[in-house]
Amino acid sequence: MPYYYGIDMTYVVLVLPFVLLSLWASSNVNRTFRKYSKQHSVRRLTGAEAAQRVLMANGVSGVRIERISGNLTDHFDPRTNVIRLSDDVYGNTSTAAIGVACHEAGHAVQYAQDYAPIKLRAAIIPLTNFGSQIAMPLILAGILFSFLGRFSDVLIYMGIAAFAMSLVFQLVTLPVEFNASHRAMQAIAQTNLLTEEEQKGARKTLTAAAMTYVAATAVALTQLLRLILLFGNRRRDD
Repeated sequence: MPYYYGIDMTYVVLVLPFVLLSLWASSNVNRTFRKYSKQHSVRRLTGAEAAQRVLMANGVSGVRIERISGNLTDHFDPRTNVIRLSDDVYGNTSTAAIGVACHEAGHAVQYAQDYAPIKLRAAIIPLTNFGSQIAMPLILAGILFSFLGRFSDVLIYMGIAAFAMSLVFQLVTLPVEFNASHRAMQAIAQTNLLTEEEQKGARKTLTAAAMTYVAATAVALTQLLRLILLFGNRRRDD
C-alpha cells in the first residue's frame, strides 16, 4: 500500500484536496448568504411569498410553505408536498432569501412536471442509503478475512460497489440542483420578483450553494478511486 511514514498518500493526493474544496464551498455558501442577506429587495417580498409566486407562475398548486428552524435547512419534501424554509429565509426580504426560497420552489415544480432526474433521485435514495451503510463493513470484512482468498476479494468488491452507489446519487443530484436554480432565476426574472441588480445577489447565493454539490461529487468520486487503487495494490502485494 502507498504509505509513507504512516501517511496514506492515496488519501492525501486524491481525496484531501477535494475535502478541502468541500470545506471551502460550505464556508463560502454561508459567507455569501450572509452577505446578500443584507441586500433587501425593493419590492419587499418575503422568501415565502416569492416561493408562492414561483409556484403560481408554473401552475403548481397544493404545495404548502412552512417555516422550519435552523440555518439553511431549507428543502422541499415531496412526501408531504411541503416547502420548508428556514427562519432566515421564510420571512426575510433579502435577495439571498428569495433566491433560496425560489430554488426550493423549483424543486416542487420539478416534481409537478415529472422532471426525470428528480424522480430518479427519489427512487434510488433507499438503495444509496443502504449502500453507504454496508460499504465499509464489507470492505473491512474482506480485509479481516483475507485468509479466505477469493471470498475476501468478493466482499471487498461488494463493498466498493456499495460505496459507488453514493457517487451515483451525487451524479444524479447535480442536474437536479442546477435545474432547480435555473428555474428559480428564470421565474425571478419573468415575474419581476427582483430587479436586475438584485438578481445578482440571488444568483451568486445559488451558485455558491451549487458548488457544495460539485465538491461533494468530487469527494465521492475520489474516495471511490482511492478504494479501487488500494484494493489493486493489496492484490499485487499478496
